[in-house]
Amino acid sequence: MDFPKVLAYINIHLLSLQFSLQKDIIDYRDILLISFLNNHVCSFIINIYSGSSYSALKYLKDIEVNINNLLIMTGDFNIRDSLWDPSFSHHSSISDNLIIIANSFNLDLLIPTNPTPTRYSNTKGESNSVIDLMFLHSRSNELNNHLIHPDWHLSSDHAPLTISIPIAEKNIISSRLSILKNSEEKAVFVKEATVIIKNLNTSNLTDHDKLDDIVNLLESKINQAWAKNAKQIRITKYSKQW
Repeated sequence: MDFPKVLAYINIHLLSLQFSLQKDIIDYRDILLISFLNNHVCSFIINIYSGSSYSALKYLKDIEVNINNLLIMTGDFNIRDSLWDPSFSHHSSISDNLIIIANSFNLDLLIPTNPTPTRYSNTKGESNSVIDLMFLHSRSNELNNHLIHPDWHLSSDHAPLTISIPIAEKNIISSRLSILKNSEEKAVFVKEATVIIKNLNTSNLTDHDKLDDIVNLLESKINQAWAKNAKQIRITKYSKQW
């Protein structure tokens, strides 16, 4: 069996960003399209492995797909080219296809902060090379550099690439108050809310200000009853919005 050659690990502390594999948009063994929410904006990252037949690139070139806000395209493209490898003096037509694909997604090739090989050969007489690349959203001021880490490759023949994606400067809500369906707490809350509504004094609603006052009072009392009976639960990508 020929297994997929791309994978993704998501840190559990980032689950509130609702990372999701988008196979409904791109369904190909060696391509991962992942979406996430940052400050209510849906963004995408794509990870690609292109083998010696370049089938993944051929697939992307042939399909017609519009992905708005694709931030990063990265992967092992298995293409040596003077465009990104100063030690290599030749240009490949396959590279042209890769650039065409990047342009279709509004992405630019990014030169790393520390240019160095990304693949380390164990074969005598074969030089190290740059075949792992990163393309970033065009004219991005926040995503403008990445690093190659040759000291991290350990037993692998490829060095990891890293980039920092800024998250919206606000607290990411990872928990909320909730009352379980058909629970004793729900029954108590409904009973208390009913009493609150029955006891509202609506006999003097003579203008908009008085109506606002009674609505604000109702909101305050209902919120208090909810907070008293609800429990903190963690938000996951499976959580409902209520």
